[in-house]
Amino acid sequence: MGSADGSLCGFSSVEAILEKYIPEEELGEVKRVMYGCNMGAPVPPLEVPANIQEQASSNDFEIQAYKMTAASEQLRPPRIVKIGLIQNKVVLPSTAPFKEQRQAIFDRIRLLLDAAGEAGVKIACLQEAWPMPFAFCTREKHWLEFAESAETGESVKFCQELAKKHGMVVVSPILERDEAHGATIWNTAVVIGNNGNVIGKHRKNHIPRVGDFNESTYYMVRLEPASS
Repeated sequence: MGSADGSLCGFSSVEAILEKYIPEEELGEVKRVMYGCNMGAPVPPLEVPANIQEQASSNDFEIQAYKMTAASEQLRPPRIVKIGLIQNKVVLPSTAPFKEQRQAIFDRIRLLLDAAGEAGVKIACLQEAWPMPFAFCTREKHWLEFAESAETGESVKFCQELAKKHGMVVVSPILERDEAHGATIWNTAVVIGNNGNVIGKHRKNHIPRVGDFNESTYYMVRLEPASS
């Protein structure tokens, strides 16, 4: 049950509830079941730099960091690669003009990518169809107005700017409008290089069809490679 302030009965997260009420030894087993292990050990949290934490607090987003290890290689020395996974929220009501909705999301994502860049993230992954409300369960066709070119669309240019600014790769999943093939709509992840170049793209090839939830209302299934 949630609280009036939007929290979980006054807690900031499920993890905070578990840490308060489950003894440490049992908590380790609970986390193993929930999150799995990394190289046979629990996944440890990392301390977030104070300046990044301050940005999160000031701009109303949460940030957490964890360390994932990998098996040692024989011919290459180990290195650290920071990867950021971003889950954003819709900023304006879905009844607002589409251009304003998109710009509000852009403004918020800029804050998140700037924070990721300052934290040293080298690969940032945005959520599915991030420049729009996730409307694929509605079957309302007007949401297709958010579809754009995977090479020259507004979200692509936006991510190119930030990728180049921070020297990071950005994985940007969007609704793609393929004008070269009859304006076909695809669910596409655009991969933008750290120099701002479009490295390639991948079109979703497994579309959920569960009961009345059918994403094929909106876009096609990829049947052949789409990388450029």
